[in-house]
Order: sequence, then structure tokens, then C-alpha cells
Amino acid sequence: MTTLKQKPIVALVGRPNVGKSTLFNRIVGRRQAIVEDLPGTTRDRIYADAEWNGVPFLLVDTGGIEALERRDGKRQPLADPLATASVGFILEIREQAELAIEEADVVVLLVDAVDGLSAADEEVANLLRGSDKPVLLAANKADNEQRRLNAVEFYALGLGDPWPISAYHGTGTGDLLDAIVARLPEMAPEDEDEAILRIAIVGRPNVGKSSLLNALLGQDRAIVSDISGTTRDAIDTHLSWDGEPVILVDTAGIRRKGRIERGIEKYSVMRALRAVGRAEVALLVLDATEGVTAQDAHIGGYILEEHRSLIIVVNKWDAIAKDTHTMAAYSRELRQEMKFLDYVPVLYVSALTRQRVNQVIPTALRVRAERHVRISTGDLNRLLQEAVLAHPPKTFRGRVARFYYATQAEADPPTFVFFVNEPKAVHFTYLRYLENRIRERYPFEGTPIRLQLRGKVREGDLS
Repeated sequence: MTTLKQKPIVALVGRPNVGKSTLFNRIVGRRQAIVEDLPGTTRDRIYADAEWNGVPFLLVDTGGIEALERRDGKRQPLADPLATASVGFILEIREQAELAIEEADVVVLLVDAVDGLSAADEEVANLLRGSDKPVLLAANKADNEQRRLNAVEFYALGLGDPWPISAYHGTGTGDLLDAIVARLPEMAPEDEDEAILRIAIVGRPNVGKSSLLNALLGQDRAIVSDISGTTRDAIDTHLSWDGEPVILVDTAGIRRKGRIERGIEKYSVMRALRAVGRAEVALLVLDATEGVTAQDAHIGGYILEEHRSLIIVVNKWDAIAKDTHTMAAYSRELRQEMKFLDYVPVLYVSALTRQRVNQVIPTALRVRAERHVRISTGDLNRLLQEAVLAHPPKTFRGRVARFYYATQAEADPPTFVFFVNEPKAVHFTYLRYLENRIRERYPFEGTPIRLQLRGKVREGDLS
């Protein structure tokens, strides 16, 4: 398993609250990184596709790098700007930024033209001078002529000419982007027809989503902590699994509506839900030590509403006292609580010990393949005829439904259209029956299927 690098990477780095996320959103063209006037809002690396003048690249937003000083032989932050974060968090944010610099092809150091040069800016500049990457210095918040003139003080960082910009208003960002793409390496030709499997990792807070991501990658890609809410943004990670390109999307924990705080957490939950919509397959992560909760079922229901394929991953299985019947008993409870997901595979894993973690992506690839299965019209109509003969529809709303024929209108997700004399005469339980008959022959493992009714009057029928 290796990191899959398809496009050149541009990393935005700098101390907290200089406007990295604002510039990120400006370049990407959508509000992907969370923007708040709070230092430390971005903790992990956030990736997004970007393009300038026809040149595509991957843009990375990073957590703010704090200046450090030595205390008792250890490097510690000069000041802790995060009211809710520990010293450990600041050091981990710095480590994530350093990893982003390491993998980047071009680095943009963002500084604040209003606040002027700071010790933290010098700390980051020292870090960058030790790398062999092209570095561009951008003086943000240069909203007027005086601030643009003040940007000259950043020459002291020894990183060349500062580019005065305003990420908020867009001033100067075009010139900066011209300079960025001029320094990007040429991209190897990419197979545009290659379908990349996108997997969203979702679940309640603190069930081990980031730990699962790291176990899948074999490296500490996302910050892992036992403090709920550590992952605030949906984070895309590219990798290759036995030659198959995959994108893993780690998301913030989804709590019950009444418990979601306004502001940053609300944005995070919205982003997690949108990440599900962008994925082909979702991993619903459960905590084995807590059993199946109502919120687990709620998240599963949302994934179903989005017509995404799904795998239930029961994490922390190593923490359960087990005998030969434990897994079967847990499975019965899970299926009882999530009857509407009876077609979904369940994996029992431990992100901590990596037990069965190697089954996750192969299962996702198998489920994705099921998502694209097509049934010929002839086979589907034979199946429909057998189903109607075995169990004819009953009278509903004073009428009896007569089925004429069916066809698979599309895949991804599989969608079947049934032509009947009167759609309103079909009870929803009969549609459920037809779905079960289809799955008996074509399981569509982990994948929801859509059944649609169309009215059509015709002499011959199947009932």
C-alpha cells in the first residue's frame, strides 16, 4: 500500500489566524475549510482539488504552526492561543503542518500584513529554509496601499519577495497563483477514465474513525485523541491498495441534533454529511464497548437516504470480553436495531491492534463492484413474473396493482423501474417484497437499490 500522488501538491502554512483557510477557500472556489476568527480552527491537513489557468493541483490547508521555546530540554509553545487545546494538541498541529511541507511540491507561507512580523513567522521561515521546496511568501490582509507597503518588512524572513494579497477580497491572489503554477512540476499523464473509489468514514464522536484511518494507512495521517470532536473537517487521503486507487475521507463525529453546538461544530457536522454524498461507499464506525445506539441507526438512515453503499465497522473489538458466541450475539442485536440495513456487511475490527483492518478496503471494493451490477431486462422480467405468481399483490385503495414489465434504468445506485396500471395501488410492503426477491438472486451487497413505479395501461399483464 503506497500513497497515491496524482497531482502536484501546494501546501498553505503559517502561524494561526493569518488567513490560510480563507485563502484555501478562495483558491478552491467553495467553502470547504472552516473559517472562524479563532486561532487553531484547522487542526488536520485539509485537501481539495484546485485549478488555475488550466493547471490542476492539490491544495492543502494546515493547522497554524506555533513558535516554540525550550523548557527543561523540551520544545514548548511560547504561548497557547487555543483556549480549549492542550500543549500536546499544538505540537501535533505543528507536526501535521511539517508533514504537509514534506509532501508538497510548492509551499506558500502566509503572514499577516496587519500584525507584522512575529516570532512565530520566523519559526516557520526557519522550518522552510531547511527544506528544498520552492517557497512563496504571501502577506495576507494587505487590503490597502499602506498595508501593501508595510509588507516589505517580511523581507527579513529571507524567503524572497513577499506577495501582498487579500484572501478575503481576492486582491493579488491571481498574481500569487500565477507564481504558484509556474513553480509546479509537470504532471504525469493521468487516465481520466480511471474510477477512484471514494470511501467516507463516518460515525458518532470518539468511536475511533481517525484511528481506523491511521490503521488503514499505516501512518499517523490524522490527529488521534480521546477528546471528542478532534476531527473538525472532512479530510481526503489518497492511497493505493493492491494497485487500486482509493480516497479515504475522515469526518467529524456526528452527534444528535440537540447536542450539536452552533458555530464550528455545526459546520463540521454539515461537512461530514456532505462527505457522505460525495462518496461511493461509507464506513459507519461503531464502538463495540457501547453497543448499537439510536444515533448509530440515525446515521445509518442518513447514509441510506443518500443512496450510498455502506459497510458497518464495529471498532474496539479488542476491548470486548469474548467467547465463541459473542460475535453472533452482537450481530443479532445489531441486525435487530438496524433492520433496514440487513443487506450491509459487518466487520469486527480493532484499529488499535489492527485486527481485521486489512478486510476493510477489500470489502469496500467488493461493495463498490456490487453498486455497478446491471441486470438484463429479460432476467429482471422473469424474476418479476416469478415474484408476482408466488405472491400476487393484494387490493390496496380499492384497486389491484397489475405489473406489466420492469427495467433497470441505471446503476450507481441500482435503480429499477416497474410499469404498473396504477402506481398508487402498490403498497410499500409489496415494494419491499420485490426488493427482497431481487436481492435473493442479486445480493447487491452493502448497496441500496431504488424501486420506482410508473403508470402504463396495457392489455397483457403479469398478475
